[in-house]
Amino acid sequence: MDGYAQMSAALTETGVLGEEWRGAFGRAPRSAFVPETVWVPDDGAPIGYRRITRAADEAEWWALVNADDAVVTQLDDGADDGPGIATSSASMPSLVATMLHHLSVADGDVVLDIGTGTGWTSALLAGRLGDEHVTTVEVDPQLAADAAKRLKAAGFAPRRVVGDGLVGWPAGSPYDRIHSTAAVRHVPLAWIEQTRPGGVIVTPWGTPYANAGLLRLVVGERGQDSYGRFVADVSFMWMRAQRPTQPSAPRTRPDHMGCSEMDPDLALENVHAAFAIGLRVPGVRYTHTWDAADPPGTFQIRLADGNGSWASARYQNWQSDDAVQQAGPRRLWDEITTARSWWQHQGTPRLSRFGLTITPTGKQTAWLDAPANTVSPA
Repeated sequence: MDGYAQMSAALTETGVLGEEWRGAFGRAPRSAFVPETVWVPDDGAPIGYRRITRAADEAEWWALVNADDAVVTQLDDGADDGPGIATSSASMPSLVATMLHHLSVADGDVVLDIGTGTGWTSALLAGRLGDEHVTTVEVDPQLAADAAKRLKAAGFAPRRVVGDGLVGWPAGSPYDRIHSTAAVRHVPLAWIEQTRPGGVIVTPWGTPYANAGLLRLVVGERGQDSYGRFVADVSFMWMRAQRPTQPSAPRTRPDHMGCSEMDPDLALENVHAAFAIGLRVPGVRYTHTWDAADPPGTFQIRLADGNGSWASARYQNWQSDDAVQQAGPRRLWDEITTARSWWQHQGTPRLSRFGLTITPTGKQTAWLDAPANTVSPA
């Protein structure tokens, strides 16, 4: 049994890969869709990634392809001189199987696949439902062209569209299911309008603070709200138009300094805490900074909302009078500590206890346990 077959069998044994998808996984092996050139994380490389090719590093390439892990297939949207940010990948097979499980397709369903990427997921959908029932959309022309070649070589022919996945593909609607392989902060209203009532949208969803939830949204009747729950902990690359900006160095002096009311480690204690905090601190993103001359003493979390508010909290000696610095209309570190306290008082709920309501106009409201129990900003 080869490595891919072994991995598929292991996913089946653990229940991650359902029997209804086993045939599609067999007809569309991952190796047929992973490019000849990929990147692996490498702290010693100038941009944090090391390029490997199938021709020069065949054993390593196959080990990556047949592992239950993501494989980075593009950096910096394809630019040759970028900083080394992963912008496309072949997703982790167990996550692919999880998403397809939550899609709950039936024979004859018409599916819109957002984010063709390597073409593997659209091949799996076509292998399960038939080419004529699958439309796949990719915003990057080069990725779309490469995926088209792989799909054809593997014997699959779903409808392929080069365009912005956020607007869907109205010509093929209504869809029974919409499946996205890129994370969103706001579910596009176009997706809901192009899905039949009772249809299902499965997409990674997150906040700038925590890109962590897999949303399974059931579309409501026309003119009615749509409701969904977060069914798994996942982290996918953002849709290009919804990528949060990275916090930059503060351009203003702090107008407030003091100690922290909580250990900064608790702000990112686990994915469930971070997800809850992200729901209550809209628009806030974090990064970590330190001075190379004294990393432990200067290690800090830095926050920004992109609208002039920023904060930083030092991990060491966080109870000292200068451990926290803040500026702008919002006190971001205070919001983080308030949100963390709220999560604690709610009984430290797991991510899967949260859900989302989307109105016919596209307004999103998060909730805990039930739609009536809305989650408000801190």
